[in-house]
Order: sequence, then C-alpha cells, then structure tokens
Amino acid sequence: MKKEILDELIGKMKTELSALESASKASREFATDQEFKAESKYDTRALEASYLASAEAKRVEDLKLEIQMLEEVDLDLASKSPEVCIGSLVQLKYLEHEKNYFLIPTSGGTLLSVNNTPVLVVSVFSPLGSALLGLKVGEQFEVETPKENRNYQVISFL
Repeated sequence: MKKEILDELIGKMKTELSALESASKASREFATDQEFKAESKYDTRALEASYLASAEAKRVEDLKLEIQMLEEVDLDLASKSPEVCIGSLVQLKYLEHEKNYFLIPTSGGTLLSVNNTPVLVVSVFSPLGSALLGLKVGEQFEVETPKENRNYQVISFL
C-alpha cells in the first residue's frame, strides 16, 4: 500500500508541475511581449507579469526538488525498521479514533484514499511528523496544537 501512496503523490505533483510550467511559460511570454510594453509610468502589467513568472519559476524548481525527494524515499528500509521513519505507514489512535498516516519529507497535509482506506500524508517537519520519528508500536506521545495538547498512540505499522 505504501508504494501506491507514494506513486499517487508523485503523480499528483507531476500533474501540478506540468500545469505550473505551462502557466509560468505563459506569464514569461506575457511579461516580455512587446505588445504589452508599458504605455505610461503607471502601466505595470508587464512588470507584474514578470513578478508572477519569477514566482512561478521558483515554485517549478521547488516542485522538481519535492518530486526528487519523494522518488528517493526508501520504502524497503522503512518496512524493515522497527521504528517510525521516513516512508513508514502507521496507524495512530487519538481519542478512540484510529487513522492511518504516511510519513515522508514533503507533501504533508495531503489526504489520499488507497484501496478505500483514507491515509493522511504527514511531513517529518510537521509537529506530528517530528514527534513520530523513532517511535515503536505501543508507544504514546503528545503533540502540542494551537488549541490543545493531543495524546496519540502508535497502534501498528501497515
């Protein structure tokens, strides 16, 4: 199931990357089009388009790096580890509810459904993700949220 989750995440990010590359190209073309040259000192269309193109180009590079990070996740190593690590798929209990979490370096907050099973992707840089690292089945831990402290228990590795 971990492979399917990872493949779906990579697929989503590649789709986003493709759309963003097209948008970035269009913004860049708009910013450099002679037809949209500033007609007065108050005409900032081309300047604003260049800012947008620059931000989109930066996001394209960030997405490429995130995809690379996902492609480098070693699911075999995670399957052999007795502790929660990058690539672990764990079931946690919080207030009598058991939910599945997939721990990776990026794309945190993404909710997926794999084989009709909901899985929340958690970044290792999030409070929940960093608290999970190194834990074993049965261990309990606490995560501070803006509203409250939450107590979780690691139920199982999936």
